[in-house]
Amino acid sequence: MPLPRCLPLAALAKPQAISRLRLCSVSSFSRSLSTSRSSFKPPSRTPARFSPLYQTTKRYCSYRRMCRAHADAPAGVTNVPQGREVLPTNVKPLHYDLTLEPNFEKFTYEGTVIIDLDVVEDTNSISLNSNQIDIHSTTILVGGSVVASNPEISYNKESHITTVKFADTIPAGSKAQLKHTFTGYLNDNMAGFYRSSYKDKNGETKYIASTQMEPTDARRAFPCFDEPALKAHFTVTLIADKHLTCLSNMDVASEIEVSGGKKAVKFNKSPLMSTYLVAFIVGELNYIETKKFRVPIRVYATPDQDIEHGRFSLELAAKTLAFYEKAFDSEFPLPKMDMVAVPDFSAGAMENWGLITYRIVDLLLDEKTSGASMKERIAEVVQHELAHQWFGNLVTMDFWDGLWLNEGFATWMSWYSCNAFYPEWKVWQTYVIDNLQSALSLDSLRSSHPIEVPVKRADEINQIFDAISYSKGSSVLRMISKYLGEDVFIQGVRNYIKKHAYGNTQTGDLWAALADASGKPVEQVMDIWTKNVGFPVVTVSENPSAGTLKLKQNRFLRTGDVRPEEDQTIYPVFLGLRTKHGVDESLTLDKREGEFKVPDLDFFKLNADHSGLYRTNYSPERLEKLGQAAKGGLLTVEDRAGMIADSGALASSGYQKTSGLLSLLKSFDSESEFVVWNEILSRIGTLRAAWIFEDNKVKDALKAFQRSLVSAKAHELGWQFSPEDGHILQQFKALMFGNAGMADDPTVVNAAKDMFKRFAEGDLSAIHPNIRGSVFSIVLKNGGEKEYNVVLDRFRNAPTSDEKNTALRSLGAAEDPALVKRTLDLALSNEVKSQDIYMPLASLRGHPTGIETRWAWLKSNWDEIYKRLPPELGMLGNVVQITTASFCTESQLKEVEEFFGSKDTKGYDRAVQQSLDAIRAKVHWLRRDRGDVENWLKSNGYLTEQKL
Repeated sequence: MPLPRCLPLAALAKPQAISRLRLCSVSSFSRSLSTSRSSFKPPSRTPARFSPLYQTTKRYCSYRRMCRAHADAPAGVTNVPQGREVLPTNVKPLHYDLTLEPNFEKFTYEGTVIIDLDVVEDTNSISLNSNQIDIHSTTILVGGSVVASNPEISYNKESHITTVKFADTIPAGSKAQLKHTFTGYLNDNMAGFYRSSYKDKNGETKYIASTQMEPTDARRAFPCFDEPALKAHFTVTLIADKHLTCLSNMDVASEIEVSGGKKAVKFNKSPLMSTYLVAFIVGELNYIETKKFRVPIRVYATPDQDIEHGRFSLELAAKTLAFYEKAFDSEFPLPKMDMVAVPDFSAGAMENWGLITYRIVDLLLDEKTSGASMKERIAEVVQHELAHQWFGNLVTMDFWDGLWLNEGFATWMSWYSCNAFYPEWKVWQTYVIDNLQSALSLDSLRSSHPIEVPVKRADEINQIFDAISYSKGSSVLRMISKYLGEDVFIQGVRNYIKKHAYGNTQTGDLWAALADASGKPVEQVMDIWTKNVGFPVVTVSENPSAGTLKLKQNRFLRTGDVRPEEDQTIYPVFLGLRTKHGVDESLTLDKREGEFKVPDLDFFKLNADHSGLYRTNYSPERLEKLGQAAKGGLLTVEDRAGMIADSGALASSGYQKTSGLLSLLKSFDSESEFVVWNEILSRIGTLRAAWIFEDNKVKDALKAFQRSLVSAKAHELGWQFSPEDGHILQQFKALMFGNAGMADDPTVVNAAKDMFKRFAEGDLSAIHPNIRGSVFSIVLKNGGEKEYNVVLDRFRNAPTSDEKNTALRSLGAAEDPALVKRTLDLALSNEVKSQDIYMPLASLRGHPTGIETRWAWLKSNWDEIYKRLPPELGMLGNVVQITTASFCTESQLKEVEEFFGSKDTKGYDRAVQQSLDAIRAKVHWLRRDRGDVENWLKSNGYLTEQKL
């Protein structure tokens, strides 16, 4: 399930598509935490391949033995040795027969669930999960006979566990049935079985009912054994008005008329699957279909959307499923694939088996009104979710501390497949400044966590849908794929999928498959990366007389204050030594220090193409030589972008002086590649964001520096777009235009004003989609209420969600206090869906007025925000980070500490700690290099430049 890409302040004028990271989890606003940087004909019966008997497998028995209850545990809760709260082991679900009937007037639904159980131990109680469900009746049957029709029922609200107790003991080896009738609620929290709204052509609000079960919200939809290892078969029946479309994971088995003018749609039995992958939808939906794949594929959307906008995703899905079948040497096992654009959706998308749900902007693409970055975003999200159909759905982690197995792999695979389909996009170049930097940014905080993070309670799980599970997880896989070779890596994945199909795994199972395929000690090498928090910085010193490099690794922290006890892990660092003779991939630093022979000290660079998870700390002299080597064509695009990223991170943490970073960036003024420029401007944006509360003269000088770098290239590329412009060139033009405009380049600002004027007068084609957000932001920054109202009107009335979002993400660029207040009022209004609340809030990060007013808004509206965004659903942590992570001063740090010090931060405590760490890092950076930056700006003539 994808998460949000955070953009640099430098790119504020160009709000792009949000990357793979799950949209509601801005615990992963990892880069922004410090940097403000800102994812037919169905068979007549269930295929035989759906019925492998994993119910009594060794893995299940072993796993559940590990989770046996302690005598002193609360009713229904098992505290395992690791402190993990899981269900007791006395029964195991085999099959769910689930019937649901939603009521769109009362926003409720009536349900019946019959669960077939394997009784593993003698028992007189059954515990399962439920949350915000009213159970009306409960019946226990054994061998078809009722053994309890009115059992004693207790509920633990804290653990979401319902325990059913009965008088007669059911012996081990029996087959039992548990039947509940219940009422559920179509909530508006985008969790469980919930309601989602849209406006029809008459402006009337209409509803559909949809689902979001991951991680632990299937229990909100129906009573169930809501743990990923407790796989079962599911037979779903939906009862609804005849004109409504009913969808679930499987194809339709039957449809009959029932009383009240309704229909009952029964779906075929599913394969063994985890509860978090169960899905069902009821509502008015249109669809388009393709039969270009072995099974039918459809894209669905509500009637307010142009269903033809799903054509790109539909055709891509057909090609991708065929590609994955070949790559994994495994057929997609379901009889159909549906993809649905849901009006209210907290994530970017969700990989429900055979019924993938998406945020509208991540599935529907109007190529006439959307830019190149949006097309790339949708491609990556669709391919991410389809990768999950094998890696996550067919083979599933056994508990949530293995989340990275799902998300890290699907992230890597989406880039792998995207590169195969669109080589001209050069996505692996982008990977270095996207996923890798997101991973390193969040993992440089003391409050980071290991890839395999211990998870004890349900309320902790949402907080690990972040850049560690997704970006660091995928970066580790990229690293191991380079180490083994891509073909060997893919063969290992095939073996893994074949061996564990329909089962559950731990990380070691993947390492074992890769080791078998490669003959290399994969687990020994990779466990260090997945079980430990953080990553190293490798300091390089040169010994010219011996022709060697002396390397030393230490833990890297953004705050620059590593304690000895935090620096115990020794990582196997793949050096990837680039020289004029090529790249030596055989060298590994697996000790604290090591010395390595280099063919020629005249030119070398570590971490070729930046596939390794570490920062490289060179001497200032070597860094200068590398800058020259970049101009001489000795470094790849990935090398140049990665080197800049390393230098920026090392300067902000105190390993290098910020003046050295500025000199390095200045030396790249003749750079020709989009990806490198993107990283250059990200680092300038990081610096400007950290200095945002400093004296205006220094801030103006930094802006002048940015302007001096970008203006010539922006003017050279221009801001006119033609059909001949390639995918990357389109983004390059947009990047330079937006950054020049936000640095007050007069030519660009005037061009933006002219386009906006024509746009406001009714010429909607006056602004090209690639620069729509840039133009809006530039004009709002330099305008007033009149311009604000035009952009606000576009948010309210634009025909596509993409255009609406662009406008909403731009409003915060207006700096007038009255307009800032309007933006904040809008965020909590009914006009902005809860899924989008982060957009207007994040847009205020570009100026002090917005940052300070936003914090005051959070404090004064805390109770309302807390109620609207319950912490257990994850979005509260996002809002906390957005509203705090832009702070840079000691007094602001103290304010945030004091405010949350008096709050119960359960469910968002990691977000608070990461924000505090990010603020501390900037406080330290300013303390160290405030004078250094000012002196550099003076000596290079920027501080004396007159304000334009």
